[in-house]
Amino acid sequence: MNGADTAWIIVATALVLFMTLPGLALFYGGLVRARNVLSVFMHCYAIACLMSVLWFAFGYSIAFGSGTSGYWGGLDKMLLLGMTADDLSGTLPEILFFAFQMTFAIITPALIVGAYVERVGFGFVLLFSGLWMLLCYAPVVHWVWGGGMLSDGGIFGETGVRDFAGGIVVHQTAGLAALLLAVFLGPRRNQTTPPHNPGFVMIGAAMLWVGWFGFNGGSQLAADGGAAMALTVTHISAATASLTWALWEKIKFGKASLVGMVTGTIAGLASITPASGFVGPVEALIIGAVAGVLCQEAVNFVRNALKIDDTLDVFAVHGVGGIFGTIMIAVFGAGSFVAQLGSLAIVGVFTIVVTVVLIFVVRAITPLRVDAETETNGLDLSVHGERAYDMTS
Repeated sequence: MNGADTAWIIVATALVLFMTLPGLALFYGGLVRARNVLSVFMHCYAIACLMSVLWFAFGYSIAFGSGTSGYWGGLDKMLLLGMTADDLSGTLPEILFFAFQMTFAIITPALIVGAYVERVGFGFVLLFSGLWMLLCYAPVVHWVWGGGMLSDGGIFGETGVRDFAGGIVVHQTAGLAALLLAVFLGPRRNQTTPPHNPGFVMIGAAMLWVGWFGFNGGSQLAADGGAAMALTVTHISAATASLTWALWEKIKFGKASLVGMVTGTIAGLASITPASGFVGPVEALIIGAVAGVLCQEAVNFVRNALKIDDTLDVFAVHGVGGIFGTIMIAVFGAGSFVAQLGSLAIVGVFTIVVTVVLIFVVRAITPLRVDAETETNGLDLSVHGERAYDMTS
């Protein structure tokens, strides 16, 4: 065990959990109507709790078990049976590696929340998220990070896919699942109401930005120069994408908005995620500069051309950003085009199939969408019996 590595990953684990609780919750919560903000908080919080238990029970073993199959890790590590504080994963206690990866398993299905806010059934959220994490996310983790079929020595030969912190594993899978759920749900009854609290959005985005240092820097799994470089390029990409998003808004609409600028931050962070361990500051500047415009145009395409109500633009920002960053690894010569594009295609098809099947199965058990009256009155009071704001108190 290396003490410095262990100390850094303990901090990184806390930072990645901080991304979901409270970062993502505030970011998403500020973007919805006041009558739905608590439901968004509830979704993020409940997902964090449920994914933690399921990752402990089965997810970690499926992703990082010692099974020889290239498709899944088996169940030899379920419930962490036999694992002690002295067992190592590289230079880290394996129990710490488990905890670090658990925070990734929390935020990935939590990202999907943005696609279905304001109209989804709470039971559907929990059942779908749990099954999706186990049957879609965990196997993809094994393929890419767990020595599975897409990693070095797999189906792409000696040099497999390069995905440092989750462009494919996290952002592509969550983005595609979000887009499909938005299609099956249909649009909200009221799509014209602006974000109820842009201040929440900015605070949440800032928390995500800080937490992303643990997300990307921690993925080095060591306290060394590689972690420092990953952290630095993450920051450069986020800053640059924020500026180009705001500039593109100013050019197109005459005004640069706060919500737009911080959405650009998230686009830059998602785009640099897969490449953060393979590129330098100049490449990060280029990735961020393009991401701010590319993801904004993707938002417009999904909303206006495809007419899909992906409420908080999960696919356009996270999905497109993660895919773009994954491709840029090959563009900058740090990976092969065959492995990068091939892995995107394989994981994309797998995610689409599993997500569609789960939507049909879960909605046969519990309603996918709330009724019209509940949606009109808001999910906070109708589903959870609480209001975010009581103006009479």
